[in-house]
Amino acid sequence: MERIPEPLQALVRRLGRLPGLGPKSAMRVAMTLLKWPEAETRQLGESIARLRDELHLCSRCGALTETDPCAICTDPSRNDEQLCVVSEWDSMLTLEEGGFFKGRYFILGGLLSPLGAQEEGQPDIQHLESRIAEGQIREVILALGATVEAENTAAYLRAKLTRRFPGIRVCRLAQGIPLGAEVKFMDRETLRQALQYRQDF
Repeated sequence: MERIPEPLQALVRRLGRLPGLGPKSAMRVAMTLLKWPEAETRQLGESIARLRDELHLCSRCGALTETDPCAICTDPSRNDEQLCVVSEWDSMLTLEEGGFFKGRYFILGGLLSPLGAQEEGQPDIQHLESRIAEGQIREVILALGATVEAENTAAYLRAKLTRRFPGIRVCRLAQGIPLGAEVKFMDRETLRQALQYRQDF
């Protein structure tokens, strides 16, 4: 990249850190942005800045929100005894769109990496334990999907939570979810049945 101007190099480096964008894809995106009208590229930059300024994580569940706590955590009609644990915010959105779960949520922010590797996106298990320790939760529903990482995380959480909170039911979604699938890609009826027929394990 010696002959590429420094501002373009810097942008390509940053874009290349986004999921699914390698150096060549990042360069294509950067070149596309250069072809946009100046006002449009400035609006994109402002939107990114607003994203960081106006959105933050809910201190209760970890969801992206403009208010803290978020609307779901402050909704008095929700069941305080059920806690549905998902890996990412978009999985929670998928469950919420179905309209069939009326409990609370907790977003782990990732799954356990194979072989215990420590890297970005590791689950916030300590915060989950603190939430359960408050004493209202009676059932923890692990809605993590059916990937290898999800299965490993679910098994680890089950062992840890049942040991620390022996009176709490720890269950998982029913296995109508195909092996290797993620919650956020499931259709509503599959998710509804998976929740309705959730299993102890």
